[in-house]
Amino acid sequence: MQSHFPPRRLAAMLAAVLPAVAAPAAFAQSAPEPETVVVSATRSNLTADDAPQTVLVIGKEDIARQLAISGNSSDVLASLLPSFAPSRGKMTGSAETLRGRTPLILVDGVPQSNPLRPTGREAHTIDYALVERIEVIQGANAVNGLGATGGTINIITRRPGRNSLSQSLEVQTTLPTADVGSDTASYKAAYRLEGRGDAFDYLFAVSYEDQGLHLDGDGRPLGTDNTQGDLMDSRAYDVLAKVGYDIDADQRLQLSVNRYRLKSKAGYLAVAGDRARGIPTVSVEGDPPGTPPWNDVWTTALTYRHASLAGMDLSAMVFNQEFEGLFGADNSATFQDPLIAPVGTLYDQSRIAASKYGSKVGLTKSDLLDGRLKLTGGFDTLYDKGRQDLYGTGRTYVPESAFRNLSLFLQGEAQVTGALTLHAGVRREKSDVRIDSYTTLASFRRVAVEGGKLDFNETLRNAGLVFKPLRQVSLFSSYSEGFGMPDIGRVLRSINTPGVSVSRMRDLQPILTRSAEAGIRVREGAWDLDASWFRSRSDLGARVATVNGAFVMAREKTRIDGFDGAVSYRFDRAHKARLAYARTNGRYDSNADGTLDAKLDGLNVAPDRVIASWTADWNDRLSSFVQAQHAFSDTFDDPAMNFGGYTLVDASAAWKLPKGELRLSVANVFDRMYITYFSQSALVEPKRYFAGRGRTVSLGYAVRF
Repeated sequence: MQSHFPPRRLAAMLAAVLPAVAAPAAFAQSAPEPETVVVSATRSNLTADDAPQTVLVIGKEDIARQLAISGNSSDVLASLLPSFAPSRGKMTGSAETLRGRTPLILVDGVPQSNPLRPTGREAHTIDYALVERIEVIQGANAVNGLGATGGTINIITRRPGRNSLSQSLEVQTTLPTADVGSDTASYKAAYRLEGRGDAFDYLFAVSYEDQGLHLDGDGRPLGTDNTQGDLMDSRAYDVLAKVGYDIDADQRLQLSVNRYRLKSKAGYLAVAGDRARGIPTVSVEGDPPGTPPWNDVWTTALTYRHASLAGMDLSAMVFNQEFEGLFGADNSATFQDPLIAPVGTLYDQSRIAASKYGSKVGLTKSDLLDGRLKLTGGFDTLYDKGRQDLYGTGRTYVPESAFRNLSLFLQGEAQVTGALTLHAGVRREKSDVRIDSYTTLASFRRVAVEGGKLDFNETLRNAGLVFKPLRQVSLFSSYSEGFGMPDIGRVLRSINTPGVSVSRMRDLQPILTRSAEAGIRVREGAWDLDASWFRSRSDLGARVATVNGAFVMAREKTRIDGFDGAVSYRFDRAHKARLAYARTNGRYDSNADGTLDAKLDGLNVAPDRVIASWTADWNDRLSSFVQAQHAFSDTFDDPAMNFGGYTLVDASAAWKLPKGELRLSVANVFDRMYITYFSQSALVEPKRYFAGRGRTVSLGYAVRF
């Protein structure tokens, strides 16, 4: 390895782009008035400040700042949401939870999660360079269907601008500050064409990214995850197309198609680390066995809106998603079969394929009782069919299963007084799962399992209030219920007892999560304050555990509670600081005695985290951004999983040129050497004792024409 980039040269470079003194007030830019955004994920045309629970809207400027630092979508979310678990930095994002539970991820309202066999890949189904904003509803809810036991993350793609025709181009290269070379360089480019006529509008966007080898803070290659898939040493592309037609002033029809593919280049092998000596897993050049892991996703949606249908607002959507995820090959004990090859010599890899079709229809009436009552009603449908096989040998790992769901919902909002608003709703879920008969793998004794049908009917309720004693202050509280399915694949593939019938399995019962929250919002001059306490509980939860190196699902009583808050202050029109904090604590019943006697580990909950940031517009051309993140140390029931904590600092600057904008960013400014939270506290496995990425410098250019 070559020597590290000299710190004094880095300091000089930063000094050139991040001025240490404020620019004269005459050059300060006027701060734009915050835009009031209707959060489509609420399904009832609510704004974030009117919701009875914590709702955050992440705008494209915030997304762009984070993408200048890291192109990993999980890094973007973790850097803006302290209640979101730190990113693993891998293709698979299992254990990246929100408030200690799994979030439902949507793209333009289309669910990316697979309800029957979660893959952990749903955070990597779109390039965030093509994203307009991200809506986050924290806490269990059912307004968008099953799966939102930790909350909802709705990713809204770019929309056409107002110009008749415009184009934009963005390019970026990222290099480490140690061992710079072609193998450690990463490149990205994105192009967008958009326009509109009298009634039509359109958008076409494409992005491509080629990531090289990543290095840790000591200049060593990060360990690659040949089985779960990795973001480093990979290529990805995304193609997004949208066509919209305004039928008249009230009606709009839009078709959108997104195609995303992420595939490992498979140029490295992992060398196991030594946890006791603090030596992380590293990578060496080599050819991994099998076919390189990939994510392959098609998402299609057709939406229709009528803003004045007999005095009501109608929104309707039909959608389809086709997903295929391939995991890397290994010779784990699970895959061995002496009828195919001598035990210990058989390499195989699992593949998950899922196809979903669905619809969402909502109708809102806003002017009932002289405008004091708003009602939203509608229905959702979902049909999801999937399987998991072993790609190398064609064996069944998880049998084909089909999930059908019909949901009816009604949501109300009543203005009781000028200061008090009540919210309440009900959702009726009617679902069934059909699972084929199958035979388990040889490692599970080749047991014949009888397929069958499972029926689930749940009535989910929510209620909340927003009280504004002063114009600047909002107090809110809510109770909501979320509905989800356990990971059926992890249950079915591990059956090793003869005579089991799917229709009688308790472990396949749905997960009902009850969530309560109370909080405050303050909007006073230059100050913004948001704070809330939350608790969620499940009588039959789904805790992820490891047994003999394999992930399994434990159905146990669980409870998670915590606090999250954020405060921001605008010093003047050009400078703004923000501080956000989240604390999460989770417990479960380990011995079925009704007592929450054990602590949830890093596979299930995030560490306590604080994030500080400072945004500055030094003049009409130069702006800068600095953020620091600290994950607090923690202890767990298994001392081997104790977490040591770490602090990371990132910085970026943008300079507007006569044509376009130049961007420079430095991630992990102090080149901190650290082991990721997942590797410290989620599992104890030498080959997955991964370090985090060391310091990188990114240079980018964006132009609109």
